[in-house]
Amino acid sequence: MNDKQLFDTMCESLYAAVISDTLDELGYRHQVMRENINPIDPNWVIAGRAKTVLAVDVHYVPENPYGKEIEAVDSVNEDEIVIGCTNESAQNGLWGELLSTACKVRGARGAVVDGLIRDTKKILELDFPVFATGTKPVDSQGRGMVIEYDVPVRCGGVMVNPGDVVFGDRDGIVVIPNQLVDEVIKLALDKATRENNTRKELLEGRTLRQVYDKYGVL
Repeated sequence: MNDKQLFDTMCESLYAAVISDTLDELGYRHQVMRENINPIDPNWVIAGRAKTVLAVDVHYVPENPYGKEIEAVDSVNEDEIVIGCTNESAQNGLWGELLSTACKVRGARGAVVDGLIRDTKKILELDFPVFATGTKPVDSQGRGMVIEYDVPVRCGGVMVNPGDVVFGDRDGIVVIPNQLVDEVIKLALDKATRENNTRKELLEGRTLRQVYDKYGVL
């Protein structure tokens, strides 16, 4: 299946916990971002390719404060998720309504920021999924600056490479290394099916031991 079909399937059939469990089984036990990165609408579910953006704190107004930021957003492709690495800054709201609008029009599936955002009312109205640590209304000019994009970043404690697959829901953000995507999705879909069968049989009155012995999931 192509990327669009893959990400639609992930959003419809998977969830962060089952993907995390699958990565654990394959020996990748540190692929979940920190628990303080959450969707501003808990119903949002996202899946897509990582579009990495690296920002740093600054304490002066540079000559061209938005140059790299504009380049990065204008280079976003369809089915990508912007991964905004701020090094966990609390100094400014890196992400807002206009960046969300530009990315949505370009076909992006969302944004994950390991720092603060602003314009949340407008972002909610736009229905562009954004995950962040919190909000702050101040502009990035003179406080933070995008210095590079399409490079490896550490976001929420997880190394993210351009092209990795990112999945997020109300439970958190999971990063699937690109070379593992096919294997992880196949195994995760199988595990989700077994969990669904387990739930069904528990509701029918079978014991946890009975269904665990049958399906091997908990």
